Amino acid sequence: MELQNIGLQTRLDQTRESPLFYKIFGLVAGGMFLDAADVYMASSVASYTLQTGWSTVQLNSLFLSSGFLGLFIGSIISGFIGDLKGRRVAYQINLILFGGFTFLAAFSPNMTFLIGCRLMAAIGLGSEIVTGYSMVNEFSPIHNRGKWCAATSLIANCGAPITMLICTLVLPRFGWRPLFALIGVIAAILWYLRRDIPESPRWLIAHGRNEEAEAVVKQLEITGRQTATPSKTPVSHDQVHHSLGVSLFVAIVAVTATIICQYAFTSWVPTLLLQRGINISSSLGVSTIMMLGAPVGCAIGATMIDRIGRKKTIVPAFLLTAVFGMMYAHQSSMGMVVLIGFLLTTCFYVLMASVVAVYVAELFPTQYRFRGSGIANGIAKLMTVAMPIVVAWLLKVASADAIFWAISGIALFAGIVVWVFGDETNQKEIG
Repeated sequence: MELQNIGLQTRLDQTRESPLFYKIFGLVAGGMFLDAADVYMASSVASYTLQTGWSTVQLNSLFLSSGFLGLFIGSIISGFIGDLKGRRVAYQINLILFGGFTFLAAFSPNMTFLIGCRLMAAIGLGSEIVTGYSMVNEFSPIHNRGKWCAATSLIANCGAPITMLICTLVLPRFGWRPLFALIGVIAAILWYLRRDIPESPRWLIAHGRNEEAEAVVKQLEITGRQTATPSKTPVSHDQVHHSLGVSLFVAIVAVTATIICQYAFTSWVPTLLLQRGINISSSLGVSTIMMLGAPVGCAIGATMIDRIGRKKTIVPAFLLTAVFGMMYAHQSSMGMVVLIGFLLTTCFYVLMASVVAVYVAELFPTQYRFRGSGIANGIAKLMTVAMPIVVAWLLKVASADAIFWAISGIALFAGIVVWVFGDETNQKEIG
């Protein structure tokens, strides 16, 4: 049995991009794009309902907080379901929750009902983030695993500008309800297309279901069993991974630092720029220019993650985040504010593409991958809930510069942790 497992693992590691893989990549990327669109739509809807008097500041706070709470719950739950019951089960359940409650939200009679729908939809959303990246990771050919996971992140992060444009066009003319209905319908279509996605062969092998695993591996071998130029024999999982405790520590620090730094900067830049004497209209325009660093960063992460390795991509990105964070705190001219802000945003999204999309899932063996990723992402989301309170407190007791010094300190600490304790998983078996 053990020899059969090794044989299947080797065949799986040597597969190339097949029609089945492209199908899974497309469906996962579509789901991640839809999730990103939902996140940015929620912020726009909250502002619109407040302006029209349908909601209040207090209810809006509950609406946004329920989203973060749902992301936390979904990340944790999906990890256990995915590892114990299978990837396919977790993958379908999260879309039912997300799509069903998002569609139901379109018919909310009041804000309290909308908040409840938002909580349940966000549970599905949090699950999608964990299961999506891990699914691509487990089906990808080993030689391009990082590229495809990072490419998923690039597609997902394109949801922000597209959603902002749609909200600008739809909200003033038709209100917020059609937005929820549209996303719910698209989610239902996506769920239908996903209905025949096979179970992850790595999960099947880990649970001794070798016949089912071999059937999936055969589909992945359609384009040929060997990579074009295998550079080296894959190193076995036990040779390249630390203990689960160390891996979980690295994953929590890396994901939390990535999300907190990105969220603190992108969410508070308009406020911080106002403190520098830049008016609201100008600050929003400057923030938009800075956000162009998002697709650039994702593209850099997708390009470099397989070529130079995980740690050599992640650690410099953290260190550059620390450097640019300190530089930003001392800028006074508009040109340098925009330039350093763009470079900071680029670094944030190199990290989003390499840490969240690729590295975290690879730190854990198959038996614990979803739980490890889920716990790391869940804790990061929980930390994000406290960020507005912490940032508001810092702005009261210190200058705006303190925000950027904090970003730099967090990024520097995370870079050191990944460099010292993190495994290099590039071109290696992930078990």
